[in-house]
Amino acid sequence: MRKIFVGLAIVLACGLAAWHGAVADKPPQHRVAIEVDQNDPQVMNLALNNASNIIEYYRDKGQDVQVEVVAYGPGLNMLRDDTSPVKDRIKQLKELSFPSELTFSACNNTKQAMEKREGHPITIVPQARLVPSGAVRLMELQEQGWSYLRP
Repeated sequence: MRKIFVGLAIVLACGLAAWHGAVADKPPQHRVAIEVDQNDPQVMNLALNNASNIIEYYRDKGQDVQVEVVAYGPGLNMLRDDTSPVKDRIKQLKELSFPSELTFSACNNTKQAMEKREGHPITIVPQARLVPSGAVRLMELQEQGWSYLRP
């Protein structure tokens, strides 16, 4: 009888280890893409408020969350180093408050169009990364099961 219990304990331990490995490899339970497509400081701040509130809510519950702010069209001004009315707040949120939960994506299509129209290179804030297309990025995130929010 003792051998049966020992064998059962080993099987359960192996199963639990396999389950834990599978859970550890899963993406965060909560993921949301926030669209910013307007050159409006109120909209930009609302998007940042939404991101902060969402991350803090799930942190307080001890749950993983990932938030990605995607800026394109006139909204790219949010992530431009020279025009962003919220760049200090972006720096604080990304570098101090939510370094692993928050991502900023800037549309390269929009950036290139602005550079052509303005006749000079445009620098994106260092907390953001370029993606080929903001609209495509939003679509891909939704196809991967991310929720979508437009402030």
